[in-house]
Amino acid sequence: MSTHDLYTDPVPSETWNVPMAGDARFTWEYDDGRDRLLALYQKGKDKQWDSVKRIDWDLEVDPHDVLGVPDQSLAIYGTKYWDMLSEKERGELRRHSTSWQFSQFVHGEQGAMVTAARIVESVPDLDSKFYSATQTMDEARHVELFTRFLHEKVGMVYPINTKLQDLLNETLTDSRWDMPYLGMQVLIEGLALAAFGVIRDITTKPLPKQILAYVMQDEARHVAFGRLALRDYYKQLSPAELREREDFVIEGCYLMRDRIRGREIWTNFGIDPKEVDEMVENSPYMRMFQSLLFSRIVPCVKDIGLWSERIQQVYDDMGVLDMSKADLEALMNQDEEIAEKLDSERFAAEEAARKAEVDAVIADAAIADAAAG
Repeated sequence: MSTHDLYTDPVPSETWNVPMAGDARFTWEYDDGRDRLLALYQKGKDKQWDSVKRIDWDLEVDPHDVLGVPDQSLAIYGTKYWDMLSEKERGELRRHSTSWQFSQFVHGEQGAMVTAARIVESVPDLDSKFYSATQTMDEARHVELFTRFLHEKVGMVYPINTKLQDLLNETLTDSRWDMPYLGMQVLIEGLALAAFGVIRDITTKPLPKQILAYVMQDEARHVAFGRLALRDYYKQLSPAELREREDFVIEGCYLMRDRIRGREIWTNFGIDPKEVDEMVENSPYMRMFQSLLFSRIVPCVKDIGLWSERIQQVYDDMGVLDMSKADLEALMNQDEEIAEKLDSERFAAEEAARKAEVDAVIADAAIADAAAG
């Protein structure tokens, strides 16, 4: 089945063409490199995996309760609109909500794949080119598995959110080589990583938990890559150049904040988006979710050196300034550990099941021998 058959609203059949700006840069220095970036590159090679084999695609998923999370997570819960829905309609709303979330994930991952390839082309140093090449493969895998999840388990796809599309456009059309890092590695990937983490930690369903845990294991490396590359470069920039980067971050953060309101979902249920904005503001769950979504972006922005009073004031106004105290290294290590623990538990369970199978066969054979004797 074509993806176009699953979209909630028609999308253009032709490609979205973003004109590229800037140079493709070659370097003739093949020996020099930053140890930490080269170590990250080695880790990127070591941690490649196959989504066909690592994900247990046989796990059943109820499309009307994909994540198994409380209905309080829906912005209209407890309002007159929620009361007007039948149980069947509420199930369909859950399906739309999950479809919208994972559709934006797959669109964002395609953007990350294209941007990583763009970084390979435009970044001046070879160690960054090396790592970006491994990230391009990671992002291709993420597009593949999110697409399969939407096709086979949810059966519905939403078009790309306009705010996400705007940020991708801004990221890819800037001629400065560091802007794809800033737009993708810090903003889009940072927000996605936080969103993945929230859903990974609250879902009660094994398949989405697997998918998100394994994707986050990759994404933690990607954000670390952006931090390393930009931290070094931004130390060399003038105050005017840093202010331009801050302008980009501020605009991007507002776009990301507005994106997560999911207005497209509510339009499909006949609810005025303006009313939804108010409901989102009044929903304790959604306020918590919005705040957590900046848990990776804010400390990363601080870490790379874009931390003027102006940008701190913006984060204060958004209610996320306290996120600057988060320990990024600890969060990334936790992402790694959760994926590894999930692998260990799965393999232990599979091994126990195989042993039980063998034991049963041996027991049956012993009974048959005894009967024959």
